[in-house]
Amino acid sequence: MTMQLTKPPTVGTPLGRYTVERVEALPEMQGTLVLLRHELGARHAHVIREDDNLAFGVTFPTVPKDSTGVAHILEHVALMGSQKYPVPDPFFAMAPRSLNTFMNAMTANDWTTYPFSTRNVQDYFNLLSVYLDATFFPLLRYESFRQDGHRFEFEKLDDPTSTLKLQGVVYNEMKGAMASAGAVMWRSLGKALYPDLTYAVNSGGEPNDIPGLTYDGLRAFHAAHYHPSNAFFFTYGNQDLTRVLDEIESHVMARFAPQSLDVSVPDQPDFAEPRRVDVTYPGSDVERGGQVLLAWKLGRSSNPDLNLRWSVLSDVLLGNPAAPLTRPLIESGIGSALADLTGYRDSFREGAFAVGLKGLSAGKAAEVEKLVLDTLAGIARDGIPADLIASSLHQFEIGQKEVSNSGYPYGLQVMFRLMGPWLYGGDPVTGLRLDAELNSLRADLDSGKRVFESMLEELLALPHRVTMVVTPDPLLASQAEQAERELVERLSKDFTDEDRARIVRESLQLQSLQAQESDPNVLPTLALSDVTPGVQRPDYSTTQEGRALVGRVPQPTGGLSYLDVQIRLPDVPAELLDVLPLYTYAVTRSGAAGQDYAELSRRIEAVTGGVGASAGVGTAPDDLSAVRLAVTFSGKALARNAEALVAVLHDLIAAPEFTRERTRQLLEQRLSGMKASVVGSGSAYADRLASAQVSAAAVLEERFGGLTSLATLKAIVEGPEGESGAEGLDARIDALLGQFSQLQELITRGQPLLCLTATPDDIGLDVQPITTLFTGDAPTGRPALAPLATGPQARTTDSPVAFNAIAYPTVPYTHPDSPALLVLSRLLRSEYMLKEIREKGGAYGGGAGFDTRGGVFSMTSYRDPHIARTYQVFRDARAFLDTPLGERELTEAILTASKILDPLTSPDTVGRLRFYGDQAGFTPEVQESFKARLLAVKLDDLRRVMDTYLTPERAAYALVAGRDPNTEVEGLGLKFEVQGV
Repeated sequence: MTMQLTKPPTVGTPLGRYTVERVEALPEMQGTLVLLRHELGARHAHVIREDDNLAFGVTFPTVPKDSTGVAHILEHVALMGSQKYPVPDPFFAMAPRSLNTFMNAMTANDWTTYPFSTRNVQDYFNLLSVYLDATFFPLLRYESFRQDGHRFEFEKLDDPTSTLKLQGVVYNEMKGAMASAGAVMWRSLGKALYPDLTYAVNSGGEPNDIPGLTYDGLRAFHAAHYHPSNAFFFTYGNQDLTRVLDEIESHVMARFAPQSLDVSVPDQPDFAEPRRVDVTYPGSDVERGGQVLLAWKLGRSSNPDLNLRWSVLSDVLLGNPAAPLTRPLIESGIGSALADLTGYRDSFREGAFAVGLKGLSAGKAAEVEKLVLDTLAGIARDGIPADLIASSLHQFEIGQKEVSNSGYPYGLQVMFRLMGPWLYGGDPVTGLRLDAELNSLRADLDSGKRVFESMLEELLALPHRVTMVVTPDPLLASQAEQAERELVERLSKDFTDEDRARIVRESLQLQSLQAQESDPNVLPTLALSDVTPGVQRPDYSTTQEGRALVGRVPQPTGGLSYLDVQIRLPDVPAELLDVLPLYTYAVTRSGAAGQDYAELSRRIEAVTGGVGASAGVGTAPDDLSAVRLAVTFSGKALARNAEALVAVLHDLIAAPEFTRERTRQLLEQRLSGMKASVVGSGSAYADRLASAQVSAAAVLEERFGGLTSLATLKAIVEGPEGESGAEGLDARIDALLGQFSQLQELITRGQPLLCLTATPDDIGLDVQPITTLFTGDAPTGRPALAPLATGPQARTTDSPVAFNAIAYPTVPYTHPDSPALLVLSRLLRSEYMLKEIREKGGAYGGGAGFDTRGGVFSMTSYRDPHIARTYQVFRDARAFLDTPLGERELTEAILTASKILDPLTSPDTVGRLRFYGDQAGFTPEVQESFKARLLAVKLDDLRRVMDTYLTPERAAYALVAGRDPNTEVEGLGLKFEVQGV
């Protein structure tokens, strides 16, 4: 049973060797913050709150002085065996032994953090033990350093005459990470604005510098930084603080003596004059791949007043399409979208403000620079309308009130909010509540002060400014490969036969270690009895209002109202299917009901917390061929503005207005974003492309958000090969707008399902303005879709690593074999793929997944140096099932599978998931039946379903890589159809 303090401790109270330094009420989140300090210097923040999702994090300021990636590699190696848990990889070994709702570690510019959350109290203390031991008492094995950091390895491990290569998980991860424009810009921004500080180096590691990190250097960095005197602890939730502190004391604090470490980051000396920095990244789109960004260094981000005012000003200037800085930049036609990193950032000790454009050809730097500076000067001169400032402050009010686990556990959102000022010597309370600062800002605005105009004038006068010019270089990828070969040659030029023999010996030792079976029973675990057999059944009521079924879900939403309008579409003509995702992207960013896009955007900002639209695909629980399409409009608002939210959604559904020019801008923005996402999300794109060969529903998912969708968008924006000029583009957009009109008419003929989530006092909201829109009688359509033409598909892009996928068609949700397939995916992921693809193959990630509702089983790899080897690993999965496997492996696979069936929810999401799930046939009874069958799965079931469904003749292949794979896969009997992205 969960325990908690009956009341917060009082200031000055000793709790063991901790002293309570501060207690602050957090009324916005109905919680209390307790700040403590240990005799050793460790700081601890505890948030008492009625939330059963318990959270923990320990964060260390880490300030690397070079780009060898020492902080990042240490983050990996620390989680690869500790004194109490001497297994090779307790972090990954715990994942299937836990019911965690979040588990990870991450390295930023100047800190490294290890957070987790879970709803199970025993699980919390299991994970706490593992995390404390991993961070403070890691084994830091030499073999772990070589596996995840960097190592020399011969192509044939035991043949010193074969080609010598560099390997390592982080090495390959960073090769992939630094292939995108956004990542290159982020690292370049720190170096450009703060050239004398730790931000000038790449904390993740530059591929060419990573081999410079020594094993002794890694150990020394840990000894210096991972000490209680340098630790910031965070705990959260409905739990007993004293029990947590006692655990940390006995496990960690009792074993350390005080230590002094200076990890402070000084101020960056100001520039005497603005600077320009030219940066290149591996890219082939020389016509539209450039970016120009202007960036300024501001004051300390730990200053709550400055931080708030710049956050608000950034939102006022850039927060929506009609914002006074966004609109003129986009409408200039110079670029297609705002540059990556645009906006205010407090993730440096001194904050930064940046703005620019992307989608540029070469030679646009001066033009963009003049446009940005002139526009800012004009805004400062002419003033900012009061209603724009009020709208932005309205958004901050929503942000203060909203408590949601959507996207990220709320407890960890709280951690990151307070961590920013806390780490930089500021007041952590200001990360959670800004009452004083908001009141001060409002008072200055009410008095008539030119608050934001003065800030812009000061900004424009600052000499500490950088213009970053980012240019794609089509030769850079091949040059990087050559540079890697030269690096290997340079580092190995003096190798003796003894050195080469040592590399062979160490490679075989690592291979032997990776093949050894460890005893994971030294790790704590849960049992199947810890799995809740039921599913969530929040109360809701339904009424039939015209053609619309309306669900009303009373929840403690903190004064917010959430409204979703899902419209099941009638039969959609084949030629409109590819247009549907473009429609949903454009409809909330265009005009409606007599308002142009700027007017509507300002209206949305003023009365809602945001609106959105999306196209979705659904299947029946018992029939994968019963595919249906839906468009969903959604939004949230403070309860006092709920009627205004209804009016906005009404206008978006009933009276959208598209113009040629605005649509062109939106298509160019979407194209720019999708192009940039391929290198970072290549695994998801490959998975969609493989799945679309074996599933009708996946065909639509691919056409809505996969590489097929990207190709469709490119054909509209860029036209056929060799075509140029505005006339052709205008004609294509005009044709598209005609299709938009057809879709809008189809939407209003659809079957609407509305879900309102609000407090009991606000649940009676009148939604009739929306429900009366739907007067037709068209039945829900069933698109007849054949899977994409089968045959291995390869898409080439600017990536030095590969993303590989294989997919198989299986069975619907209610089929007796579906639970076994889900368990199989979890077993392969944790017991097979991790070891074969990450540990042995050096890829950053590898996994297996089963889409229970779509009926597709897939295996993937992420940032992978291999192609042929990985597909052989996929094929050998069946042989793995014949290795000795026991009840432990089965139990852990069922545990992790059960987490998928019991997702973390919050008041804003729990009701809509239940309501729409029930309407789709995934009722509590259907879901609980699935869970009961899941808990009864046996090892023989896993072998049987693999032999039945995951056979070579049923497999579909797809990959995204920087090279043609066909010469590599000849031995596998594969022939890929290769197309450029």
